[in-house]
Amino acid sequence: MSPEARLGAESMVQLAGLTKRFGRNTALDDVTLTIGPGEVFGYLGPNGAGKTTTIRLLMGMLRPTSGTASVLGLDAWRQSRDVHRVVGYVPGEPALYDRLTGHQHVAYCSHLRHRDDGQRAAEVAARLDLDLGKAARTLSRGNRQKLAVVLAVMSRPRLLVLDEPTSGIDPLVQQVFHSILREHTADGGSALFSSHVLGEVERVADRIGVVRAGKLVAVERLQDLAARSLHRVRARFAGEVPAAGFAAVPGIRDLLVDGRTLSCNAPQSALDALLKLVSAGEVEDFECSEAPLEEMFLSYYGMDPAGNAAASPSESVAGTAVHHAG
Repeated sequence: MSPEARLGAESMVQLAGLTKRFGRNTALDDVTLTIGPGEVFGYLGPNGAGKTTTIRLLMGMLRPTSGTASVLGLDAWRQSRDVHRVVGYVPGEPALYDRLTGHQHVAYCSHLRHRDDGQRAAEVAARLDLDLGKAARTLSRGNRQKLAVVLAVMSRPRLLVLDEPTSGIDPLVQQVFHSILREHTADGGSALFSSHVLGEVERVADRIGVVRAGKLVAVERLQDLAARSLHRVRARFAGEVPAAGFAAVPGIRDLLVDGRTLSCNAPQSALDALLKLVSAGEVEDFECSEAPLEEMFLSYYGMDPAGNAAASPSESVAGTAVHHAG
């Protein structure tokens, strides 16, 4: 199912003007968002940006100051018990019963849902290489996270709400988790997947949203973002670089002249004009490569690699000034 069809179908999650204040501190500010069936929505932002607050509001653990949060038409605050029946939740810090084994956790959660999910739990645990016979207090951080994932997915919920679910899990097991997530959405389920690492989210997400200082500053489809990906261009000339002409190419960014060498970042739409200018000179060497999606995304939205504000999006996109090294 295409992203457009998903968003046009029954929504799994709807946030409308969602705001949460703690005294004078605004943790979340007027967030509006819809997540459709069969969609993985990657929710990105640095620590303290508002990701966990959003998730706790969605799970009915916090009451919104204003606005609404709903899951499958259920009000997240007023109908939180009903919401919990259709949601599989992995918190950022899983709360487990230290004396209970994995099997006992599975049995207890199955009892609360009035169903037997033991077989499904055993299958997922085997794929994640998790021993359900061990007490929670003996588990490493990564294995505690695995158990939380098992408990979240074993009932085949319609929606998964995942707050940095792969924290502490080794890369090979992360790949297995991503496969489980794709199987979940293939069956029509949806997921809200929070993280501060774009590189992880881009492997499984259909759309991504960026929250910064409590505000949802961007929502993008991954395929649209990839289409705007920047290309790193570097050219060395036999003579002087005609920098002024390059600066006039629409979309050119981070233009740098160092002696006879020119480097810049350029969107796909600018490559034809850029190559024509380069070929007008006597070129000794030329390189062009696509920048990593994560780097382009953070630069486009004025964020540094840690996810903190570096510049406004308009400032970041518009940078076409010529800089001379040295």
